[in-house]
Amino acid sequence: MAISFVVMAVAACSMKSPAPVPVAVSRTAQVSGTTALLIAVSAVSDSVAWASGAGGTWIRTTDGGATWATGRVPGADSLQFRDVHALDARTAWLLSIGNGAGSRIYRTTDGGAVWTRQFTNPDPKGFYDCMSFWDARRGIVIGDAIDDAMAVLLTADGGEHWTRVPTASLPRAGAGEGSFAASGTCLATGPQGRAWIVMNTPARSRLIRTADYGRTWAVETLLITTHEGSGAQSVMFRDAKHGVVIGGGYGVKAGDTLVAITDDGGETWRPRSAPTFKVGTWGGSFVPGARTPTVVAVGPNGSAWSADLGGSWVPIDSANYWAVGFSPGRTGWAVGTQGRVTRLSGW
Repeated sequence: MAISFVVMAVAACSMKSPAPVPVAVSRTAQVSGTTALLIAVSAVSDSVAWASGAGGTWIRTTDGGATWATGRVPGADSLQFRDVHALDARTAWLLSIGNGAGSRIYRTTDGGAVWTRQFTNPDPKGFYDCMSFWDARRGIVIGDAIDDAMAVLLTADGGEHWTRVPTASLPRAGAGEGSFAASGTCLATGPQGRAWIVMNTPARSRLIRTADYGRTWAVETLLITTHEGSGAQSVMFRDAKHGVVIGGGYGVKAGDTLVAITDDGGETWRPRSAPTFKVGTWGGSFVPGARTPTVVAVGPNGSAWSADLGGSWVPIDSANYWAVGFSPGRTGWAVGTQGRVTRLSGW
């Protein structure tokens, strides 16, 4: 049974609209059909969304979340699918995490009836974290650094073949540098071959970015505070210029900088306030087409949204979430522990 709640709030003023805009944010608890931890979500439309998680689990809705189909990828019961990217109701990719062969990519083209393994990590030192696609054929995956080399995979044929980007084309990695595989949002793709990736060492967080489908890369230092077990978790862009990075993790301390924004494609960043989550944010998403540029952030301590790019935050609830994603029609789903799925709308 679905349970609906409405969170009344006032969106921040925009440059063109000096009057505050009332917003009734609706959250609806949905029945996912699983008790597995759900870690990532991909919202295709107001009707179609996929999520993935522990125990080789995937779920899918084609009716806006009124019902969910659930299943496990055969032979993957021990894997955690930390990322999912869906193209439509029939086609989706899953990325599992783990050392060596534990990092895999699967694809379905029939709504989850059959899954084909497209990639198995051949390097015992490798560990892949996040995945995204520019279109049905071109995709990218980021992994933790292997020795001092960043590990980035590209495909140009829908995942039939994955090729590691030559080390010489990437910035040199720092000691122990890697991304958090907590929500599938440590990597974002954008128009004309752009992509942004957040990575961390205990001493710093960085953003690597490309504007040519991964052929060449630039690197920037981020303002997000890092400690052992915390740092930049999630990156999102609403167009080629405007983006947000959000941080979190169990190492978060009072006074840490956990949110930063850019308006030049990621070259420079400015700090902003963060939701009052004890362990920060693990996943975030823009709400496409919202009245003002709106970000939703989630973590183990709850969910919140901001209509002024982190100037202020409005709490939604205090449930345990790992990821959130929105469709082009402004409908979103937040997913988390015990098969939790919450539908979000109203912006």
